[in-house]
Amino acid sequence: MTAGQEVSVRPPRRRPLWVCVGVGAAGAVLAAGRLVYSGAFVDWWVGGGLLAALVGVAFLHGVTLEVGADAYGVRYGSLLRRRRSVPWDDIADLRVHIQYGRHGEEYFRVGVLLRDGRTRRLPLPVSGSRDDRPDFDATLDALRALHRRHGNPESDHLAVISRRTAGRGTAGPLFLCLLLFAGAGLAAWFVPVTGATKEAWDSAVPCAAGTPSEERGACLTTRPAVIARTEVGRAKQPSRLYFADGRPVDRLTVSREGAQGFRAGDRVELTLWRGQVRVVAAEHHVWREHFTSAGSVAVLAAALALAAGYPGARVLVHRRGRGLPDDEVLPSALPFAGVLAGTALWLLPFCYVHPLGPPASPGPLAWAAAGSLATLGLLVLAWRATRISTPQTAATATATGAVAEERGGADVFLAARFLESTDYNPNHFGTHVVLGDGPPAVVPHPGPGRFAA
Repeated sequence: MTAGQEVSVRPPRRRPLWVCVGVGAAGAVLAAGRLVYSGAFVDWWVGGGLLAALVGVAFLHGVTLEVGADAYGVRYGSLLRRRRSVPWDDIADLRVHIQYGRHGEEYFRVGVLLRDGRTRRLPLPVSGSRDDRPDFDATLDALRALHRRHGNPESDHLAVISRRTAGRGTAGPLFLCLLLFAGAGLAAWFVPVTGATKEAWDSAVPCAAGTPSEERGACLTTRPAVIARTEVGRAKQPSRLYFADGRPVDRLTVSREGAQGFRAGDRVELTLWRGQVRVVAAEHHVWREHFTSAGSVAVLAAALALAAGYPGARVLVHRRGRGLPDDEVLPSALPFAGVLAGTALWLLPFCYVHPLGPPASPGPLAWAAAGSLATLGLLVLAWRATRISTPQTAATATATGAVAEERGGADVFLAARFLESTDYNPNHFGTHVVLGDGPPAVVPHPGPGRFAA
């Protein structure tokens, strides 16, 4: 709400929040009383009371949250958080930041751009639907009016920062890219280890008579046993086989299908290798431990590396648009996703067949060379499709007359930001509107061509 020269914003519908705070206080009293009465900290009533108290503390922060503005500047804080204030002279501009929920819902928040380039997002006001958008806009207009009256805004333009604009940070995509690359490196490190284990198992032979006990780990040893009972796990729970008298082992974790194939009292033969049971064989059913091949792990490593390419492409597109205004919509990184998908068509089968690298024979080398050339060609097309026209290049094109020549007969690409999804622009994928000889269209790139129109 606004009043004269001041703006004060508090959370709407505060009564339910106070009710939750009261429930939290009651939980704290319950936990303390139960702890004094029983003297045991591990108790259901104590745990429930402490949980309710923690929830009450969170709601206490929310219900006492307040954002205010006056002739000095902007201040915000709560009863549980130290109040901060920013003078108008330190504020370069006020912006709108769009945050996205788990299911794609949009939340509008006010951001404060400081003179040193940092950005602080105010906790209030927040708009999550069209119903509260008018109140959000009115509060934002009041804040901007105070900024113009008592400060020195850098621009009268209201910048709207979304996940597709140049002003959006790249910390999230960069962290995801590094995390996926780390996973790919770890999986690649396990490729030779897994391959050596699988090869040793395939080449293992039964132990000869008189083999010393310390050398029996490298060969196959058989032991008779009797199944005492089976335990078939539900869903993702493990399944187990239990052996009579705990010999040679007390229990063995097997697959769900393996546990279902055995019955209590079955006489089985156990095959041990490297000190562990690898095969359980009965007259009517056999369970064998699965050894992952080196090709499967190599495919996993390649898939993780390719998956890391998409957030990396988003960081690259953002870096290419660093000369644009913060609210300028960047080209979509989907062309690079096409490059990654095309690369996966030849790279994943290649990694499965040749997990340790291409041999010297000409067939695999030609396979790798042809796939690499195809990836390079797709990468060049994606680089051109995500080309960004900075103000400097636009000025150069105007000076050389290139713009006038393009407008004569070719398509003209106009940057646009779409606030809502439509039939011709689903999921906000479009970044430019194409005008020219053909009908108007929406594309996720600045041209040339009408790819993905």
